[in-house]
Amino acid sequence: MTIIATIVVLGVLIFVHELGHFAAAKSVGIEVQRFSIGLGPKIWGFQRGETEYVLSVIPLGGYVKMGGMDDEVMDRIEGGAVSNEPRKPGPRDFDGKPLWARAWVISAGVIMNMLFALVTYAFVAGFWGASYAETTQLGTVRAGLLPAGTEALQDLPLGSSIERIGDTEVEHWGEVRRSLYEAVPGPLTIETRDPAASVTIRVPADEEQRALLSAALDYWSDPVIAQVAPGSPAERGGIEAGDRVLAVDGVPVRSWWDLQSMIHERLDVETTLTLQRDGAELVRMVTPERSTATDPDTGEERVVGAMGIVPSTARVTERITVGQAVVAGWNQTVAVTGMILGFLRDLVTGGVSPRSMGSIVTIGEASGQAAAMGMDMFLSFMALFSVNLAVLNLLPIPVLDGGHLLFLAIEAVRGRALSVEQRLRWSNVGFLIVMGIMIWALGNDMLRLFGL
Repeated sequence: MTIIATIVVLGVLIFVHELGHFAAAKSVGIEVQRFSIGLGPKIWGFQRGETEYVLSVIPLGGYVKMGGMDDEVMDRIEGGAVSNEPRKPGPRDFDGKPLWARAWVISAGVIMNMLFALVTYAFVAGFWGASYAETTQLGTVRAGLLPAGTEALQDLPLGSSIERIGDTEVEHWGEVRRSLYEAVPGPLTIETRDPAASVTIRVPADEEQRALLSAALDYWSDPVIAQVAPGSPAERGGIEAGDRVLAVDGVPVRSWWDLQSMIHERLDVETTLTLQRDGAELVRMVTPERSTATDPDTGEERVVGAMGIVPSTARVTERITVGQAVVAGWNQTVAVTGMILGFLRDLVTGGVSPRSMGSIVTIGEASGQAAAMGMDMFLSFMALFSVNLAVLNLLPIPVLDGGHLLFLAIEAVRGRALSVEQRLRWSNVGFLIVMGIMIWALGNDMLRLFGL
């Protein structure tokens, strides 16, 4: 399952990315000599028209070879010898096209990956419906988000189930959020059961304030682990999916929010977790690593401890319209893009450990886990990885799309392009940087596999 899932993820996303370059090149009349899935020497292919379509031996990328585009660099990527014969420029060469056309071709791969993510997230939302926590049990109240007049919500007992909001009976957390957001401004009564309680608040008229009100409450989640991130402190500590956390350093844990709060405060501190697994009680040692999280009360980011786990929560779905699915796809794509950019920022500033980087081994494990959780989760993972591929390709490193765009920006500023020799020199530097990152990531995975 894991191998098949990895092949599907990498194959589809590389194809989508390179298809963007291919289609954009054709749209502006550039000669496309080769469309390759994979790098290095080819293992299979066929010719159709002017283009050779091939599968190459290294399944970690792909490329579209265009006439006049750094032929020496492409020869190296293809695994062949560098030709010393100068190529006669042609009217359909990449380098002969206007700056805007070249920028369009280079950007098209990233654009296709982002469009793939948006369409996939929208399809998942439209086909499977919007997903909400099945419970109405109250897990936490974020006092810092409560608008004036709603402070009484803090009096609701945590763990109680919200039964009624005004005249509306609620059956899952999506209805709780929607009822609070759509409530008529003015007095509103919220009732709970187990234990029974009732508070009356004043709903603000301002739409932004109502959005804060609906976000101030969050559902109860038992401290049961659904997923363990590959390479995370939890995996290195022997934590497994399905484990229930009973205590942290001897302090009992009631809910996921208790667990999260305790782990956040234990950055770089070796922590004892008491777990329940298959009916037996056991102890594991974990050292939470540096991460960043948004303080729900202040909205500010702060450094916290994290161990790479995801809660297990029963979900319920609701059918939504096509328009709502598109909006959901857009929102999810934007959120994932922000998350990945935040990870890269934290990686550079030291907010997260370089040990968090993973190679194809990590990708394979994550692909297999997502596939095992169902087609909707697998497609969502593909969408997430597509955004990841797009963002990483925009890094200003020669040989990546971002590096080519950097060359074009330099050309736009100085009025003439860098020479082929200069581009080749910088591309060799970029190649070494990319290979160094890949070796580092693979090394992290190997150390993790050996429990180091």
